[in-house]
Amino acid sequence: MKISIIGTGNVGSALERRLAAAGHTITTANSSTAHDRVAAQIAEAEVTVLAVPFPAVARLDPAIKAALRDKIVIDVTNPLAADFMSLTIGHTTSAGEQVAAALPGARVVKAFNTVFAATLDRPGLFLPVASDDEAARKTVLELGTQLGFDAVDAGPLANARYLEPAVELLIQLAYGQGMGAGIGLTLARA
Repeated sequence: MKISIIGTGNVGSALERRLAAAGHTITTANSSTAHDRVAAQIAEAEVTVLAVPFPAVARLDPAIKAALRDKIVIDVTNPLAADFMSLTIGHTTSAGEQVAAALPGARVVKAFNTVFAATLDRPGLFLPVASDDEAARKTVLELGTQLGFDAVDAGPLANARYLEPAVELLIQLAYGQGMGAGIGLTLARA
């Protein structure tokens, strides 16, 4: 599969390595990549990973937003406060829903936001996947399974309202309580 990753920070870089190792063709872009080049990469990709800070979504160039129309967009953002110790939105909306609103026509899927960059190579971690687009959700579930995650259909995009606080709990445990970034979520089945 051809996958474009917008954002080359910790999460974007870790996903690039994992997806390339799984045999996918990856292109990347960051804030210094020309907007027309990013739009061209998106046009050639089947899936685009949006691995930027949540506030950066509102500042995406119109050409990039237009290129994302009708594309599967994996939203890995979380609406974190500047100190990472709280969320800036929640309960009645989510970053996932706001990303979908900012990218009209994009097939937004909330996934990989509950996994730290440091644990993206750890098999078996819980990977909830939420989207209003069933086919896009299925594609991302398959990608997650290929990467060794316990990929689980988490239902509609509105369920990102529950996924984003889960990662804030992980952040509190990892950094606030000193457990470190090597932690992750698992799903027990009775």
